[in-house]
Amino acid sequence: MTYMSTLMVEQTVRAPVECSGVGLHSGVPVHMRIVPAPSGSGIVFRRTDLDGFEIEATGRNVAKVSYATSLMKKGVLISTTEHVLSAFVGMGVDNAIVELDNLELPILDGSAQPIVEMVQCVGIRRQRRPRQYLRVLKPVEMCEGGKFIGIYPAENFSVCYSINFPHPLIGEETICVDLSRGDYLREIAPARTFGFLHEVEAMRNMGLIRGASEENAIVLTAEGIKNGPLRYRDEFVRHKVLDLIGDLSLIGHQVLGRVVADRAGHAMHTALVQRLLRDPSLWKLTTLTANTAVPQMATV
Repeated sequence: MTYMSTLMVEQTVRAPVECSGVGLHSGVPVHMRIVPAPSGSGIVFRRTDLDGFEIEATGRNVAKVSYATSLMKKGVLISTTEHVLSAFVGMGVDNAIVELDNLELPILDGSAQPIVEMVQCVGIRRQRRPRQYLRVLKPVEMCEGGKFIGIYPAENFSVCYSINFPHPLIGEETICVDLSRGDYLREIAPARTFGFLHEVEAMRNMGLIRGASEENAIVLTAEGIKNGPLRYRDEFVRHKVLDLIGDLSLIGHQVLGRVVADRAGHAMHTALVQRLLRDPSLWKLTTLTANTAVPQMATV
């Protein structure tokens, strides 16, 4: 791994890489393959079990966002996209085809780390096309039921996220990370999803977390953790940042802006995406020169 002094062009994975697992919510087995893609194609999910039907990872294809972010096009669903999309942002991957033979991405260990390691294994290839960043021009703020999310003009991409859960190991947690400095790989990618043991039966009755286990999620009991130790003292809020980064990638471009969120969640993340896409006066697309490019972490 090395820091790139500039990142002015788009990137894709250097070679195909694949893995197998189960879907967090559906519990179905799934094989996933990440394939290089041409410049300008963005991230595209391809259902190999449905004659290669493709769904672009963009805000217009957002379907439902309760306990995960799902995409749908012409009735075809791709579920739990946020971890893979988050890893792509953190690794600086602009273009890739993600092939799946079922409706939900594999949860793997509940974090983005396995995806990062897959990409690291094959490497990243720079492409010729200049990367277009979405530069935020005006503040945008959204509030709902005590939850908040806002995005503000900035020269780089940073996130400050707060959560508050009535649990002795969580409570109030806040973290601020600068994604332009390579913080993602070190501070965010290994953070796992989490859930509460007392909610398991009710959620499974709702058709959720049927693939969840102690191998792919932090399981919280009333007083502690059933399957510790934590990877970070504040792993819970770090995972929320991981989810946010993946959800915001549905804008379709890397972002130059400062995001502040308080107990937001997938619904508010994607609502912010929709708000930005509906109002082009809030942002502009820009390329970077050697003098203005932001440092990023990438494999070379």
